[in-house]
Amino acid sequence: MKKTLSRRARIATGGAVLAAVAAGTFGTVAANASAPDAARDTAAAAAPAAAGQRDTTTSTHLTIDAATEAAQAALKAAEKEGQRITVAVVDRNGNTILTLRGDGAGPQSYESAERKAFTAVSWNAPTSELEGRLENAPNLKDIPGTLFLGGGIPVTAGKAPIAGIGVAGAPSGALDEKFARAGAAALN
Repeated sequence: MKKTLSRRARIATGGAVLAAVAAGTFGTVAANASAPDAARDTAAAAAPAAAGQRDTTTSTHLTIDAATEAAQAALKAAEKEGQRITVAVVDRNGNTILTLRGDGAGPQSYESAERKAFTAVSWNAPTSELEGRLENAPNLKDIPGTLFLGGGIPVTAGKAPIAGIGVAGAPSGALDEKFARAGAAALN
């Protein structure tokens, strides 16, 4: 059974609803009336800082297409010699652009390839060359993320390193480096 309200109850209820709406609107208007200073202060605090031209630098990066081309060239060179490898390409900051694990490459080769690429770009030198530096500075091997074994080479633009290519999985660092160089040659 549906209960109906008397006319007096409906008027009272309607009035209460109108009063609540009016109070909410008035409160919003009152809050907004005092908000310009707060809004201006918030907007000023949220505005980005502008750096001057002398405070910035521009760098060159290897594109994903170029990194893919290099990695695929390294994989093809290894396949021609019956080797199962993983190839990694990192950017100037050592961040991985891509890693391709070839068919049958060992599980350890994934991380090793990335670390070789990171090491090569960090020192702007082939990791086979850096292996020799361990004799004079054995603590270099303790730097996180590095691997001082042959197979990593830097990619440069105007003598500045812009990427690193690392290969792992072949029976020797010399072969890994040969395949990494094949990848870099595809960029020229």
